[in-house]
Parts: sequence; C-alpha cells; structure tokens
Amino acid sequence: MKGLLVIDVQNGIVNHGEFSEELSLMENVIKDFKENKSPVIFMRHFDDVEESSLYKDSVGSELHDSLKGHAEYVLVKKTPSSFYNTELSSTLEKLGVDHLFIIGFNTEFCCMFTAIAAFDRGYKVTFIEDATGTVNNDETYEMKGLDIKDFVGTVLHWSEAIEVLDYEEYIEVYKGDKGNVF
Repeated sequence: MKGLLVIDVQNGIVNHGEFSEELSLMENVIKDFKENKSPVIFMRHFDDVEESSLYKDSVGSELHDSLKGHAEYVLVKKTPSSFYNTELSSTLEKLGVDHLFIIGFNTEFCCMFTAIAAFDRGYKVTFIEDATGTVNNDETYEMKGLDIKDFVGTVLHWSEAIEVLDYEEYIEVYKGDKGNVF
C-alpha cells in the first residue's frame, strides 16, 4: 500500500519564507492520497530549546493552517529522520504501507534524511522534489547559484535507490489518464 509522509509543515518553518507554490503542490498530493483512501501521516519536529522556532510548546511547532486540516495521523520527531526514536515504523507497519511518498520541509535535512532512512528500512520511496521546500538558500551554504531542491533531487535520483519525481511527473506516473494515483 502507498502512504504519504508530510514532513514538518509547521509555522516555525512556513512563516520564514514564501512557500505558496510548494504548499499548493503538497495539498494537491495530499488530496490525491485522501481521495484514494491511502494514509497521510504528518510529522512534527519538536526542539527542546526555547529559542527555537520549533520549540515543543510554541506556536511555531504547530502544524501550519494551510494543511493541518488534512492531518489524520500526526507523529513527533526530534531529529532530521522521521524514523529515529519515533512511532513511524510501527504506524506504517500497522497501516500496511510499503511504498512511501515524501513531501514537506526542509528538503536537504528532514526530507532527505527520511527518504534515505525509509529506503534503508526496505520501503519503496518516492520523493516529490518540488513538493518540498527549504528556508535555506545558496547563501546559507556559500554556494552561489545552488538550487537546493534540484541538488538533493539529483543526488537521490543518482543513487538509483529512491524514485525522484517533480509534481508533473508524479501526475503522469501515478495518475495517468485514469486520474487515479493507485
């Protein structure tokens, strides 16, 4: 069964940039999964440091209003990997998920780490590159012209272990003419 993992769509991240395009694509993917009665699992990152925008008891740690109405399962994590010391593995097993689609924030941290961890655990993984976002940019990494989403997508794609698609490719591969993801 296919399942969707929506990573860290929280106020403390979304409010630090212009993510309307990414959020729109994320919502489209979420709706596809819900229409097909496939599980949609949201991850929330909690930090224990009060100064963090994702401090566990802050407004920043809450799911962003744009997508929180779609959350049927919400799990908590404290590291970039959605699997490390969380209930994700047992939840996926209970739901019968063997193919995990990944969208959310931050592309080069939590999304990438989770994709690799999912592959390591035997899941088929599809990473929808343009349905991820990041608060970082080329200046953050002192790498002029760096397109973080494209770079991460290329690295994962070249691994030949993780399927990397943009939203249009996802539609073509998983919806096709039938308009049905599955």
